Amino acid sequence: MQDNMPQTPPLTGQLNCSGYNKNLYQTKEEGYPGLFYHDNNLVSGSLEALIHHLVPTVDYYPDRTYIFTFLLSSRLFMHPYELMSKVCHLCMEQQRLGDPQADKRVRKITPKILQLLTEWTETFPYDFRDERMMRSLKELTHRLASGEEVSLHSKKKEASGVTDQGLIRRLTVQSQYEEALVKINATAAERLAALKSKPQASIQRDMLSICSDPFTVAQQLTHIELERLSYIGPEEFVQAFVQKDPLDNDKSCYSDRKKASNLEAYVEWFNRLSYLVATEICMPVKKKHRARVIEFFIDVARECFNIGNFNSLMAIISGMNMSPVSRLKKTWSKVKTAKFDILEHQMDPSSNFYNYRTALRGATQRSITANSSREKIVIPFFSLLIKDIYFLNEGCASRLPDGHINFEKFWELAKQVSEFMTWKKVECPFEKDRKILQYLLTAPAFTEDALYLASYESEGPENNMEKDRWKSLRSTLLSRV
Repeated sequence: MQDNMPQTPPLTGQLNCSGYNKNLYQTKEEGYPGLFYHDNNLVSGSLEALIHHLVPTVDYYPDRTYIFTFLLSSRLFMHPYELMSKVCHLCMEQQRLGDPQADKRVRKITPKILQLLTEWTETFPYDFRDERMMRSLKELTHRLASGEEVSLHSKKKEASGVTDQGLIRRLTVQSQYEEALVKINATAAERLAALKSKPQASIQRDMLSICSDPFTVAQQLTHIELERLSYIGPEEFVQAFVQKDPLDNDKSCYSDRKKASNLEAYVEWFNRLSYLVATEICMPVKKKHRARVIEFFIDVARECFNIGNFNSLMAIISGMNMSPVSRLKKTWSKVKTAKFDILEHQMDPSSNFYNYRTALRGATQRSITANSSREKIVIPFFSLLIKDIYFLNEGCASRLPDGHINFEKFWELAKQVSEFMTWKKVECPFEKDRKILQYLLTAPAFTEDALYLASYESEGPENNMEKDRWKSLRSTLLSRV
């Protein structure tokens, strides 16, 4: 996955990592010892203290931002099941269940614990695909519900809502989505295999025969983007880069790559769209038709930019800039490239994608003040977002020299992921076109070698090196067929 990321320089100036070694921290007297603050902001603490800070008491409930930040970052140091076990233990201590004198205490603390569990299941539902997590959750909510006789019915109803309603529904929808992805990928593979077995059938349907309206295609691309974004859990941004915790006896941390499968599937979609665009351009036999396809996708990319769909925009530009496409000089000579030049300027990688980041800030501001779903759409250039988070994770230590957790780093991490969480919740306002969606998701997309072969067949080799490669590709690819 990292191979597909844009090569951007590390984010400097975001966090003063070197300053973490200075003794600028102030200990906050109240609460559990071991938390350190600077200018009233939590900057570090022992893992044990941070876990205690997560668990409610009679007089305290953690800030929602803290809950999200700690649940997001904690998986760098422990499996969510281990954290759940510690939380359950601390909750039971708070509850003093079985103590007949603790009814008032139980009545005050139970709703807070249930609220914490609700926030956990709503924000990180995929944690509970682990059977141990679900079992612990059910056991804790059951004990909370049976802890006192007063208002027992209402408490049982509230506790069961944590496990039996939204969470189960979200996990079911997730499973259905994964099954649908498998079917889509299988169909795409079958269609590509069918084309390979009958290469003379290049008269197959292309994008322009399915839909010749760039705005409609851009809308359908936005449907795909928003749907796939919606299934990415915030924890996947951390789990994709988890390495080892040096203070944990060199054991591997929570790093099951399957836990980042939705994120990886989204990166694969970007690659598919890029190769599909290149395939659509290289496939036509006639130069005039190829030029029309290029101009069509330039218009699609422009509409994606106007919508705020920067991921599809960059995928299309990437497809057009692939060598098998860019070498088609006779084709490009027939194309009006002024609009394409403007789009390339907007997504220029120089100065760490300064132009794109400026456009993204504008789209984000528009989204904040928007009155319609159409104006709320912000789909970031996803590989760059991952790259930013990767550099943030790699550029600053997760632990300080004294062994404490560098929580200042995780505030920044949570800030970036929280912004993404806002973007992914937007519902697509455009009407679905099943035929266009099916084509975009399953139409044959050539490999790089197949693209080069199609390119050489369209416009012959220009030098000896290209001639040798053409002969080699014809020999290997056509012999397989």
